[in-house]
Amino acid sequence: MPRQVDHDERRRQIAEAVWRLAMQGGLEQVTLRQVAAEAGVSARLLQYYFGTRDQVLLGALEILNAEAERQATDRLASLGDAPGMRATVRGVLLEMLPLDRQRRDRHVVYAAYFVRFLAEPALASVARAATSGLANLVTDLIIRAQELGEALHSIDAAREGAFLTAGAEGLQTRMLLGQLPAEDAIDLVENQLDRIFRTQGTPQSVT
Repeated sequence: MPRQVDHDERRRQIAEAVWRLAMQGGLEQVTLRQVAAEAGVSARLLQYYFGTRDQVLLGALEILNAEAERQATDRLASLGDAPGMRATVRGVLLEMLPLDRQRRDRHVVYAAYFVRFLAEPALASVARAATSGLANLVTDLIIRAQELGEALHSIDAAREGAFLTAGAEGLQTRMLLGQLPAEDAIDLVENQLDRIFRTQGTPQSVT
């Protein structure tokens, strides 16, 4: 009896091929034929699962985003049942930093997509949604911390959410370029959180 095809597994196989090509040399010149060869499938099968070249890139990006969300959820869950809002915001920001091989590879792939973000409206819309979603999440967490008395009421939560996520993106780039050690990046995040949250002390590590 022929083996039942797992379509999600096949889509991920193709997505992983795109990620590898992205890390090897960017995506500007990548063709459907190259993706198919890297994935070990036919170009026809590639088109069956995704469609055009741009749809392949978009689909691979969406799978990467979904995986990043799952990984972040697992790491935040490891903080325990009641970690406090400071530790939760810290955990969200640290997901944006290449603190291990898994996160580093993910951010290198995102960097390879950057030029495509500038040139392709469909890809750019995915990037904008992801960035604004993180800023909104951090904003909501800070508002909740203010309600619980864990953060200063004098701060503007929306501005801080935008600043913290933009700052983490900047730290991410410097870390990928080897300009900033991981411990210095984490220290900068801690200093910014100290401005916002009332509760001090050493938060539980999620690195």
